[in-house]
Order: sequence, then structure tokens, then C-alpha cells
Amino acid sequence: MEDHRGYDREEIFSKKVKAGKRTYFFDIKSTRASDYYITITESKRRMNGDGFTYEKHKIFLYKEDFFKFVNALNETVDHLKEELMPEVDFTQFEKEDLESEINDELKWE
Repeated sequence: MEDHRGYDREEIFSKKVKAGKRTYFFDIKSTRASDYYITITESKRRMNGDGFTYEKHKIFLYKEDFFKFVNALNETVDHLKEELMPEVDFTQFEKEDLESEINDELKWE
């Protein structure tokens, strides 16, 4: 039996973040009542015989939780960067991401 609880809702906006064998999708979708919510999907590519399969994990984030979610994420990242790994230059990862985006745009499909 198929599940129709809104997983097939039309996307209003989508942002894809490639990260090695993982890809993250940040999507804005609408409810039947014309309200909006965000889905965050982690997709992991796995070998399956001669091909690949994709394992997906999804988080649904509703407007009443946006502020708390963003604050907790920022606080967690700041703690990691400032308290646990102050010696790491995190700007190097920003440069890698920019180079990756440029290389992706230059590929012919």
C-alpha cells in the first residue's frame, strides 16, 4: 500500500548540497491549507550489486520550530568550532565548496 501523507507535495523551493557520498536537500513545500514547511533530506548512495541504491532520511520542520531549530544548529556549530576544534580553519571548507560549485557548473550533461 502506498503512503500519501504529503511526501509527494510540490516543491516551492529546493537547495541541494553535495557532500561526498551524501546529498542534502532543503525543500520548501506547501500543505493543503496553503501553509509552508521545510523538509531536510539526507540521501546516501550505497552499492547494490552492479548499481546503486539511495538510502534517505527526512526531517519535517514546521514554521513554529524554525527559530528554535536554527538557533540550536548555530549554537551547536559554534560550540564545535570555538570550544572543541578552535585550531581548525573552517574557511578552507568554504573554499572547497565554492570550487566544487564552479566545477559542477562547468560540466556538460
